[in-house]
Amino acid sequence: MTDKLRVLVTRKWPERVEALLNERYDATFNADDVALDEARLTAAMGEYDAILPTITDRLHAGILTAPQRRVRMIANYGAGFEHIDLDAAHSAGIIVSNTPGVLTDATADIAITLMLMTARRAGEGERELRAGAWTGWRPTHLLGTSLRYKTLGLVGYGRIAQAMATRARFGFGMNIAYFARRPAPEAASAPVEARYCASLHDLAARSDILSLHIPGGAATRNIIDREVLARMPAHAILVNTARGDVVDEAALIDALETGGIAGAGLDVFAGEPNVSPRLIAAPNTVLLPHLGSATRETREAMGLRALANLDDWAAGRTPQDAL
Repeated sequence: MTDKLRVLVTRKWPERVEALLNERYDATFNADDVALDEARLTAAMGEYDAILPTITDRLHAGILTAPQRRVRMIANYGAGFEHIDLDAAHSAGIIVSNTPGVLTDATADIAITLMLMTARRAGEGERELRAGAWTGWRPTHLLGTSLRYKTLGLVGYGRIAQAMATRARFGFGMNIAYFARRPAPEAASAPVEARYCASLHDLAARSDILSLHIPGGAATRNIIDREVLARMPAHAILVNTARGDVVDEAALIDALETGGIAGAGLDVFAGEPNVSPRLIAAPNTVLLPHLGSATRETREAMGLRALANLDDWAAGRTPQDAL
């Protein structure tokens, strides 16, 4: 018999964090690392004191208000929380937390990786080489574009966007512009000489690279639509490390196939892990399997941050990252 709080960890976490969870709580782990279905998540609401979910767990109102609910804390593993119905959770008296900040550098690095790979057509080159189709060096083979003096347009200007701006400005000599609900404080924009654009269409028209750094959800769904894509120059590249649903994928595919834009580097997709066959077939794309925060250091830090939030709640304190 144990008096420890019962917690469910919905996916496999870094070994060190799972060991700490096991020491402090009566923890159930997902050794198979397969996403739990709705029935299992609903049942878990009556079996555990806390659930530690990830982006693969859709915690909608029907689950959060399940009869005989026991769960009082949701310590989310990740910064994004659009997969959790916050209004329903709060109405049910459930505290929800996330893990902001700890994945900033890793995600900014992936955004830079996608920008470089797409601009220099590295994905196309690797596929050609692996297929045995490379015939040798020649002056006009797979010509990409230099990033120096080009304009990086950032949609959203939070931590990750600012980290990418610093890398782009001081690493590649790029010009920085951004669109957000309001201009950023001078302390954030001045070091990289970031120019504020009052409209998304204006930013799209000015950008050689348009990189997305906004949360998913109803307010931003398909914000990158046909009209925004049409405003982008034909040589421009779209980079998305935010959420797949912020882009109208059908419109993006059409722009890629017709030459409306030059390419796209994507780490997230609207229906992931399912990816459109047309997107996969498009040669001018670099596609990654949601690797934004995928470094050992970052994934462990995310787990430790979620654990710290859980510890706060268990001790009767307000979690530092309560939403």
